[in-house]
Amino acid sequence: MNYNPDKQVIVAESLVKIYKTKDIEVLALQGLDLVIERGEVMAIIGNSGSGKSTLLNMIGGLDKPSAGKLFVDGKDLFKLKQKDLVEYKTTTVGFVWQNNARNLIPYLTALENVMLPMQFNNIKPVGNKRARAMELLELMNMGRRAKHRLSQLSGGEQQRVAIALSLANHPTVLLADEPTGSVDTRTTDAILDMFRAVNKELGTTIIIVTHDQELSKKVQRVVAIRDGKTSSELVMSSDYAERLANMDGFSAGVQMELAVLDRAGRMQIPRTLLDKMNLDSNRLHVHMDDEGRIVLTAPDKVV
Repeated sequence: MNYNPDKQVIVAESLVKIYKTKDIEVLALQGLDLVIERGEVMAIIGNSGSGKSTLLNMIGGLDKPSAGKLFVDGKDLFKLKQKDLVEYKTTTVGFVWQNNARNLIPYLTALENVMLPMQFNNIKPVGNKRARAMELLELMNMGRRAKHRLSQLSGGEQQRVAIALSLANHPTVLLADEPTGSVDTRTTDAILDMFRAVNKELGTTIIIVTHDQELSKKVQRVVAIRDGKTSSELVMSSDYAERLANMDGFSAGVQMELAVLDRAGRMQIPRTLLDKMNLDSNRLHVHMDDEGRIVLTAPDKVV
């Protein structure tokens, strides 16, 4: 796979992750391939145990791949030394977790929370850090709440502060793990609006890991992971993307599902389609029709 860091912010190729204990090995990722363009706002979905959180942790530098290739913002994560990895986690990626207790320190104000990551970079003096923090809080419509502690903020307001904090050190990539898992639908839409504002104003690439099907319908691309591999993608139709850009609201049926081929030409057929075929074995008849389409048929339906 050719990697152009000017266009592609993340490239994973044949990515493998094996967790080992004394008595067992768990294969969390099984040769996953993924390309994410700079400036995308996209989602990663999958059932529990599919490998999506493992992928997020590796992109974030929190876990190391066992095999394959992983490039983020021009950096080869297999070759980063510990010192470089610390800097990478501080400046290249930002994190927003579902649990605000993991995002924020309760006895600090919103402003102090956002300033905290800046203590680990080279921005000086303190006044510049304060100005940067206020700028981010204003972007999140939280400027008027800058001096409030967490107990004085709603769940949605806390999440906005968490997003501001994740952007403190100018990250290239923002990783959001179930960012709307503990808020209502109205707040979910507001948080997604915040992500779009960040993407538009700062050009940050945003990756959302989610179980929320409604949220996944509101981004331009969704990558589905099953059994440790990329199984399919949902791509927003161009006319809907235009309406979304104009903020004309959301509707159903706005995405086209695409199967993803791995480097060996294999693909995972979406489970919903397999269920409709009522297969009684793991075999399919494959042929190409007169119009060049590949057709998959249950063996007992072949004439």
